[in-house]
Amino acid sequence: MNVSEAYDYSVLFLKANGVDEPEFKAKNIICEIISVRLSEFEFHKNDFVNTKKLADFLWRLKSGEPLQYIIGKWDFYESEFEVGKGVLIPRPETEELVDEVVKYAKTLTNPVIFDLCSGSGCIGVSVAKKIPKSTVYCIEKSEQAFKFLTKNADSIPNVITILADINDNLDLPLADIIVSNPPYIKSNDLSSLQKEVQFEPKMALDGGVDGLDFYRIINDKWSSRLKKNGRLFLEIGNDQGESIRQALNSFSNILVKKDIYSNDRIVIAEND
Repeated sequence: MNVSEAYDYSVLFLKANGVDEPEFKAKNIICEIISVRLSEFEFHKNDFVNTKKLADFLWRLKSGEPLQYIIGKWDFYESEFEVGKGVLIPRPETEELVDEVVKYAKTLTNPVIFDLCSGSGCIGVSVAKKIPKSTVYCIEKSEQAFKFLTKNADSIPNVITILADINDNLDLPLADIIVSNPPYIKSNDLSSLQKEVQFEPKMALDGGVDGLDFYRIINDKWSSRLKKNGRLFLEIGNDQGESIRQALNSFSNILVKKDIYSNDRIVIAEND
């Protein structure tokens, strides 16, 4: 079976089984199988496709497994990050959070940055690449996620990875910036998330009864680890814009910004 035939078959199979974005996903898995970039797809229509591997990928997509886990990587903020079972998949709206951090970090000299609940490291590593004179501490408690974090940060000299819970008392310098995309889904809402999201680690999604548990930890334990007038940057759920102000009572000048979908998504605050 060549690439053209494999693509047509895959799209039909995925459509018949109710998988969303069938054309996009078909193209991605075929490019992964034949080891070419997505942009090169059109030039490889006659290449041979391993049908056994194709069948495996299609059935995994049918089961609801995320495309990103199947191909083992995903693009985020000009870089490719390794991802897989046990780590949260980078999302495009999180790139806007990175933009905000980078914009502010460029005004500082040799900033110290903490990326809490770092996961794959997509935030911390992306910031470190853009601000090479920074020192970025990526802190993650999941051993599964930490494996991906260390791989993604391996060649970045200004990233320090730490396997720890953000509740731990860590011996770290004071930070100029704290950034985090913590778990913020309400516990009772987890079961209603779409099928693909159910494959992602609950640890990276479950923010407690009201979704604010981790923001309270950051407020209570990490405000003292931020320099005076330092900045806090957070990703939040699209219904948490008002409640986050109460959770962050150690901070001032709290600004809630909307994402590309016009949902509340980014919080920027200053340390008193």
